Amino acid sequence: MIPSLSPNLLLVLAMLLKTKSVSGTALMLGTSQPSISRSLAKLREALNDPLLVRSGAGMIRTHRGDELVGKLADWVATTSSLLTERTFDPAGVERRFRIASTDFGVMAVILPALAALREEAPGIAIDVLPLNHATHRSLAQGDIDIAISGLEHDASQMHQLHLFRDSFVCVTRPGHPLAVEDGPVSLDAFLAHPHLGLTVSDAELDRVAMVLGPAAEGRRVAASVPYFALAPDLLLAGDLVMVVPSRALQGFARGNALSARPAPEEIGKLDYWLLWHERSQRDPASAWLRERLNAACMVPAE
Repeated sequence: MIPSLSPNLLLVLAMLLKTKSVSGTALMLGTSQPSISRSLAKLREALNDPLLVRSGAGMIRTHRGDELVGKLADWVATTSSLLTERTFDPAGVERRFRIASTDFGVMAVILPALAALREEAPGIAIDVLPLNHATHRSLAQGDIDIAISGLEHDASQMHQLHLFRDSFVCVTRPGHPLAVEDGPVSLDAFLAHPHLGLTVSDAELDRVAMVLGPAAEGRRVAASVPYFALAPDLLLAGDLVMVVPSRALQGFARGNALSARPAPEEIGKLDYWLLWHERSQRDPASAWLRERLNAACMVPAE
């Protein structure tokens, strides 16, 4: 039978075997000698061994005591390390981070940070998962570690860090009627042409429809996609207009002959955030990742 010993008794035993002294153990644990003597009696009974025996003016360990002293010292060290404040060294981290994001979030936030992240912490990996409107639940359940989002969210339900505010542009093929003028596109001119819609996460409506509300009732959405990847080809093939964040324009238009003008002011601005749950607020690795992602996408305010 394995004796049932409380952690407190095991700690007393570890100290007794280390000091080979009742008074020394009492001093180290901040308690009285009679209390340690009572604990030693319980330990002797539970383990069916004297553990410490008299030898001259002091005490020595029995064979059983010698067998246990090293193992208990390791147990004390391991137990203490569990409660010690953690130090964080990115170079030694082996961890996968799960980040919910749209492809714009990858382009605007993760991509600028990735090289530095890999250099500083070569053992990390980043899994990008689809962003949805149940962000708080996904964070709380540990399905994701961080969300990168421009969606409306309840700030009382999660921690947030504002990354940037971006404006929108209307993107078309060169020669499109909206591309022949300069300056912001008027709302009437914008609504006069068929659109390529961009739905974010599991939303049924794209941002333009959500922002404009009734003003968008006459809008013609010829096609709708949940990501940017094929949008340039669709714009060129369908002679369409698409609204994208300004930060997306360089990567979005790379290698494609596209024109851009500022979107109607009624569409507003885009605020982008890092979101995380209280469960990872004090996690050093998560805090490090949040700081690096924020630093990589910082630009002067508009």
